[in-house]
Amino acid sequence: MPTYLMLKLAGPLQAWGAHTFEDYRPIQPFPTRSGIVGLLGACLGIERQDRDRLMALSQSFQLAVRADRDDQRAYTPTVITDFHTVEQARKVDGRPNPYPVVSRREYVCDASFTVALDFPVEATWTRQAVTAAVRRPYYTPYLGRRSCPLSRPLWEGEVEASSLYAALAQVPPYAGVIYSEDENGHHSQMSVRDVMLPGRTRRFASRRVYIRADQGGQS
Repeated sequence: MPTYLMLKLAGPLQAWGAHTFEDYRPIQPFPTRSGIVGLLGACLGIERQDRDRLMALSQSFQLAVRADRDDQRAYTPTVITDFHTVEQARKVDGRPNPYPVVSRREYVCDASFTVALDFPVEATWTRQAVTAAVRRPYYTPYLGRRSCPLSRPLWEGEVEASSLYAALAQVPPYAGVIYSEDENGHHSQMSVRDVMLPGRTRRFASRRVYIRADQGGQS
């Protein structure tokens, strides 16, 4: 059976950005593919400008994310909005705005996510290399934005399982909504624009995400 790398993403604040512009920064309800690539890239020591190595990393794994539901926790996840005053913000035509604008940014508080990563044998970045980097990060990883530190180490373990769903079913708290790239056993689906595209500029393509709710221990 395949071996999956398991990560736990927990912290007081997280921000996994949805499609956005300068004056409004919404978030997705789960960590995005581009966000996970950036997180792992920091652990591996890949510079943000090194798009070729980040592209190779993005193409090295398939993933599923569970928004953990833990009825024993003192706090439930809550979305809040902060604001910043931004100078030289981009306008729709790409030119800088000569006037300051207020940028509203969303964060989720007190959330926890479990991530299962599947690395095929032909992947450029192997599970072993990424595991070693996650356990001893080169750069400090953060949860979407630099203002969102981790409250615990990323590494949760490695498990043998028949699928991404079965891998998540082995890690507490077992229950929650799963957002997976594996369409088997899904309940519904959505399109998410978070796949890195080649090139020197930040551009993204869409992918299909399959959604299901697990009540605990189901695979």
